[in-house]
Amino acid sequence: MNGASRDALAAARERLDALTDDTSVDPAKLGGDLAAVTALLHRESTLRRALSDPAQSGEAKAELARRLLGGQIGEDALDLLLGLVRSRWSRSRDLVDAIEELADSSDLVAAQRTGKLDDVEDELFRFGRLLSGNGELRSALTNQVPTAQAKAALVHTLLDGRAQPVTERLVTRLVTAPRGRSLDNGIDALSKLAAARRSRMVAEVTSASALSDPQKQRLAHALARIYGRQVHLNLDVDPAVLGGVRVRIGDEVINGAIADRLDEAARRMAG
Repeated sequence: MNGASRDALAAARERLDALTDDTSVDPAKLGGDLAAVTALLHRESTLRRALSDPAQSGEAKAELARRLLGGQIGEDALDLLLGLVRSRWSRSRDLVDAIEELADSSDLVAAQRTGKLDDVEDELFRFGRLLSGNGELRSALTNQVPTAQAKAALVHTLLDGRAQPVTERLVTRLVTAPRGRSLDNGIDALSKLAAARRSRMVAEVTSASALSDPQKQRLAHALARIYGRQVHLNLDVDPAVLGGVRVRIGDEVINGAIADRLDEAARRMAG
């Protein structure tokens, strides 16, 4: 997002944090209500444009939203929505993207309250790895032929009893209403949003064999010193690295794998 939309989203995130700091607020219900609004505005382009029209006053747009959705969603979700439509957006899509992010963040707050946020992060990462290695599953979840209900049923079959309810809700929303996103990009965005709940970075760590708990702790502490913030480790095992670890944080790679060192030595010798 750029310009006005970026500022509006930042303000919306602050309002969501302030709201969910109140333990009387049910973040799972809040997330469900906001997800329903996302689906409505994605489907109804005329309403989407009306609620983000820069030529209309914020109060006029808020009154329209209140008239149409008051009583249809909870008061907490409605209050957030009214703040969103009062703001100025560069594009009508940005408004819907923001509502969707707040829906996902609300569900992540629900996981955080129960101490399950780490589990959700790990499950999202593992689901992404599952997709990358299973073309048939990817096709089933992205093909236009199966209905949304069929895709939701498939996600339930895959994750029921194997993942947190929050993880299943997030993945189900993504595969049934991708809104133009690829599945990979959607999972990546959810993982980053989960990490941001604790202002942490996400490191993808590949090692030749599973790291022990002390090794994971030492690596996490070392990365925290380097980046000045907590780093959550998404762990993967690949015997091809031979030894050491390869760490990717965003676009940056910290390479300690023996196989990469051998490749580098071979390139230098060839040069």
